[in-house]
Amino acid sequence: MKVTAAHSNNLKYLSLVTLTLQNAILGLSMRYSRTRPGDMFVSSTAVVMAEVVKLFTSLFLVYLEEGKHLGRLQSALHQTIVKQPLDTLKISVPSMLYIIQNNLLYVSASHLDAATYQVTYQLKILTTAIFAVLILRRRLLPTQWAALVFLVVGVASVQLAQTGEDGGTAATRQQSMPPGDGPPQNRLLGFSAALGACFLSGLAGIYFEKMLKGADISIWMRNIQLSLLSLPFGLLTCVVNDGAQLAAHGFFFGYDAYVVYLFVLQAVGGLIVAVVVKYADNILKGFATSLAIIISCVASIYLFDFSLSLQFTVGAALVIGSIFLYGYDPTTKGTKTVLSGSRTAPKNLAEAEERLLAEKV
Repeated sequence: MKVTAAHSNNLKYLSLVTLTLQNAILGLSMRYSRTRPGDMFVSSTAVVMAEVVKLFTSLFLVYLEEGKHLGRLQSALHQTIVKQPLDTLKISVPSMLYIIQNNLLYVSASHLDAATYQVTYQLKILTTAIFAVLILRRRLLPTQWAALVFLVVGVASVQLAQTGEDGGTAATRQQSMPPGDGPPQNRLLGFSAALGACFLSGLAGIYFEKMLKGADISIWMRNIQLSLLSLPFGLLTCVVNDGAQLAAHGFFFGYDAYVVYLFVLQAVGGLIVAVVVKYADNILKGFATSLAIIISCVASIYLFDFSLSLQFTVGAALVIGSIFLYGYDPTTKGTKTVLSGSRTAPKNLAEAEERLLAEKV
């Protein structure tokens, strides 16, 4: 069926809305889950449950790919996973990285307000670029290097703005949460966790792009491999980090409908992005990320009593501007960069970032 220009534009706007809401809601939801009153669930168990949702979702999608035939599904799984043990073993590297990254994101959301968390996590663009240069030997445009500098300066400005509110003395505080709710806030720990998550995000994404090149394996089958290998790592993390608490209270301590919503949102969010992003060019994706930061800032003011300072605003503006500058290619007409598998520098890196979002599912 031929897609009309009007229909294509509608899909682009739908992609814009979906990407914006997915980026903003996930950050706000994770923050609220760590500050709301009541029993606190163990974040490492939520990471494991997200992997379970990813696994069954990916199995269902491969089932659809195989013509809704269970025999073909079993054959595809056996051919891809069992008969190619070395290829499957290679997936253990990003599987472990994603588990650690997702746990770090919960730590970051526990100690940073939603707006600061959202801005800081954009450093994944920097780490993705660095690993693309080091591992894939990719060359970046001068405008992209400039965008990365603006990104770092913007994030540093945001962090310094929040530190300045403490008078530069308090390492721990109770900002952006109701009194008496949640654990004491440690901004340095939150920023370090976000920085670690960005580092692992970039490394895992580029590692996956390198593996996917020339491999005749669908993205959903890769997700099955990821989840199967991530679950043992996730369970091991639960035992090592939270074994005593799990032994005392159980795996599902603190769970309610909101926690279920949270890990389902985290699991399915990347799938939604993977499906809709083919209709959205790099400019729309830039709008989505930027609007998500703005929504997080505004929502944090009303939901978490967040104080918006001039320095924070300037830093956030630099981050938003760097996103647009990074997607700008002066060698082509206009700034449109379609994620279509082309191998020019900006398209590839955008593709790597989108693959990162999809493969985290």
